[in-house]
Amino acid sequence: MKQSKYVFLFFLIIPLFAFTLHKYYVSLTEIEYVEKQKSVQIITSIFIDDLEVDMRKQSNKVFNIDTKQEIDSIDYYFKNYLHQHFQITINDSINKYNYIGKEYEDNIVHFYLEVPNIERLNSIQIINTSLFESFENQQNIVKINVKDFNKTFYLTKNNDKGLLNF
Repeated sequence: MKQSKYVFLFFLIIPLFAFTLHKYYVSLTEIEYVEKQKSVQIITSIFIDDLEVDMRKQSNKVFNIDTKQEIDSIDYYFKNYLHQHFQITINDSINKYNYIGKEYEDNIVHFYLEVPNIERLNSIQIINTSLFESFENQQNIVKINVKDFNKTFYLTKNNDKGLLNF
């Protein structure tokens, strides 16, 4: 009888491990054209532990993101990482974006970026290769909101860009 309790407990716990062992690798980028401000505003959200792995692999540094041991120059490394992995082309011109800052929330870092001085938006192309080097199944979801038009792209290692024409 005692052995059947352990068997029952074993079969009860095993499915719970299945949920914790499987991990989804996603990031979310939200892009909005704010016509009044003539700017493209971007929020990119990435899981901190995944970002730490990818940045460490590229630089051989330990960053300790969102801990008391976080390095003082973390924004410098974040800017470099984003410039290597996130590119925006507006109206057929590659645009530099301003790194406004970051915010930590739970296990996610939100990056705030902006492309100023955009009079009209005729086309927008996004290339996002974040985390692709470290995670084969990484998906970078990009949601674009321009006026009343909404579009979502699912970028992967084999398809790392999305293009919209207006």
